[in-house]
Amino acid sequence: MKETLHREVVIVGSGPAGLTAAIYAARAELHPLVIHGPQPGGQLTITTEVENYPGFAEGIQGPELMQQFEEQAKRFGTEFLVTYVNKVDLSSRPFTVWTEEGHEIKAETLIVASGASAKWLGIPGEAPAPQGLGGLGVSACATCDGFFFKGKPLVVVGGGDTAMEEATFLTRYASRVTVVHRRDQLRASKIMQDKAFKNPKIDFIWNADVREITGTPETGVTGVRLYDNRTGEETDFACEGVFIAIGHKPNTDVFKGWLDMDEVGYIKTAGLSMATNIPGVFACGDAQDSFYRQAVTAAGTGCMAAIDAERYLDSLPVAMAGGEEVTIEGERVSADHESVTMPDGEVVSNRPASESEEASVGGD
Repeated sequence: MKETLHREVVIVGSGPAGLTAAIYAARAELHPLVIHGPQPGGQLTITTEVENYPGFAEGIQGPELMQQFEEQAKRFGTEFLVTYVNKVDLSSRPFTVWTEEGHEIKAETLIVASGASAKWLGIPGEAPAPQGLGGLGVSACATCDGFFFKGKPLVVVGGGDTAMEEATFLTRYASRVTVVHRRDQLRASKIMQDKAFKNPKIDFIWNADVREITGTPETGVTGVRLYDNRTGEETDFACEGVFIAIGHKPNTDVFKGWLDMDEVGYIKTAGLSMATNIPGVFACGDAQDSFYRQAVTAAGTGCMAAIDAERYLDSLPVAMAGGEEVTIEGERVSADHESVTMPDGEVVSNRPASESEEASVGGD
């Protein structure tokens, strides 16, 4: 058995959100513990050139960027565990986190930065280089990588809103965008379908499965092998980039039953803060963001989660999803800030003393 660890701040995940949270928490001398997870550094570690992260005028390789994040967090005293969480108990503070390696970790506050994973087809040529062409023309993020495909013919795989959004965005750069969908109609919402159908640079191939992505490390992607699921015929279709747009899955399964989530598994947060439905537990990055999914926005929410944890540990109120604010002692400030419900149930005024006195005089 591993020894039991007890930390003021425990961060699950080590992508841009988790490591930014660690930097802020460590500089506040909260001595955070980061649990790396199955993919240390997050999705950027399987990305090649990153050109849209501020501060790197010439761009930077994804793994190098995340290495710099980690070194900065270590500089201020962040502790790391290379394992992943397989069980939690969030019923009371300190929260308990168990890892695959047998650690039992007590956390006064918990920051969930476990990220999300792109859904892949599982076909030849799709894996990250050097095993496949991932990073050499295969991507799951048009916003991240579209810039590299100026004037090139591209394929987008999928039929939902994500695929239509990716295809529409890619027309800014590509010579043509061909959407390949396994059915004869899209699953996307009507407004997204209409925008794609009206775009003169988007074509569609229906009833087709992508069986293989072809190319070499030297040439990058040169095409896809398509299977017509009505006729059984296979054909090769030439392109210079493939964007897999069949959705993302947040890595939040271990927190199900504890934290409020949407139907996909993204953790719901308060909006004014990164608080979840459980006071003292915060979520950031792609574990709670289904819309932007960018490194810079993940880092921003990691900063917010760390500041929320700092406030909470300092007994200051933190905004919850319902509009009320909660302190570590269990005081609950009403959404209108007029009253505070104390841990024993007593309700007291939250007005400044001068205002309370004026109200009292007016009442007389």
